Amino acid sequence: MNFRIKNEFNTLKKVVLGIGNNFGGTPSIEDVYDPHSRKHVLENTFPDEKKIIFEVNQFRNVLEKYDVDILRPKNIKSINQIFSRDIGFVIEEFFFKSNTIEDRRKEIEGINHILSCFDSRKIINLPVNTKIEGGDVVVFDDYIFIGTCSEKDFLEKKVGRTNKIAVDFLQNFFSDKKIISFELKKSDISIENSCLHLDCCFQPLGLGHLLVCFDAFNHKTDLDIINNIFPKQKIIEISNDEMGQLQSNVFSISENVVVSNKKFHKINNILLKLGYIVEEVEYSNVSKMGGLFRCSTLPLIRL
Repeated sequence: MNFRIKNEFNTLKKVVLGIGNNFGGTPSIEDVYDPHSRKHVLENTFPDEKKIIFEVNQFRNVLEKYDVDILRPKNIKSINQIFSRDIGFVIEEFFFKSNTIEDRRKEIEGINHILSCFDSRKIINLPVNTKIEGGDVVVFDDYIFIGTCSEKDFLEKKVGRTNKIAVDFLQNFFSDKKIISFELKKSDISIENSCLHLDCCFQPLGLGHLLVCFDAFNHKTDLDIINNIFPKQKIIEISNDEMGQLQSNVFSISENVVVSNKKFHKINNILLKLGYIVEEVEYSNVSKMGGLFRCSTLPLIRL
C-alpha cells in the first residue's frame, strides 16, 4: 500500500481519525501545553471523556457516509490521542514522522500498526533537531506551506512547535516544490493572540478558496505572498475571534465537501453559497482542547 497526498482536498480514501478513550482526564495547569486547554482548565470547563468520544463518533459517521476507510490509533492509557494530525504528515508518497514536543512523544506509538501496512522505505524519520508537527504543514499541489515561529518563541513558548530547520529539511527533500514558511504569532496564554498551528489560521479549499486570518501572521510580507497566490475574490477572511474559535480548522473530504462545526453559522453559510456541501458536526468540546476537524485527522491517501 502506498501513501498519496497532493493537497488538502482531493477525494479522501484513507485517514487516521483520533480517539478520545483514556485521554487522561483534565490535566493540571502545569501540564497544559496550549492556551485553549489552559483556559478551560482554569474555568473548570475542560471536557470529559464521554463528551469527546461522542463528538468524534459523530465526525466518524460523516466520514463513513462518504465511504472513507477510517483507521484508529491503538489506545495508549492516559495519553491524549485525539489530535492525530500532528504526529505525522504525508506529502506525495512519503510519510514523515513528526518530532513533536516532549509531552506528545508517545502518540506516534498508537499508529505503528497502521504504518506497518505501508512501504517502510517511504516512512521518513526526521533528524532529531528538526522539530515539526503536522498541523503546521499544509499541502497545496506544487506548494508546501509551513507554519513556524521566531527563534525566541520556539525556545521559550510551549506553542512553538515547528522550527526553521524543518523548513530547510523539507526544501531539500522536495527540491521541485515551492516551500513557503509563515511566521505565526505565539502565546501560551492568549487564545486570540496565538496560532498553535498553521491550520488554525490558513486552510485552502477545493473550489479554489482560502480560509485565512491575516492577524495571525507576524510579517506583512507573508500577507503579500498569500495575496499573490490566491485571487482576492477567493479569499475568505476570518477575524481574530473567529480564529480563536478555530473556524479555519475545517476538513475537506473532497473538493466540494467540507466538515465544519455546527455553530459556525457565518462561515458555513458563506461556504454553502460558494457551492460547497457543508457537513455540520457539533465539536465544541473537542475544540476546548485546542483543535478541531483537521487536527483530528491524519489523511494517508487522497485520490
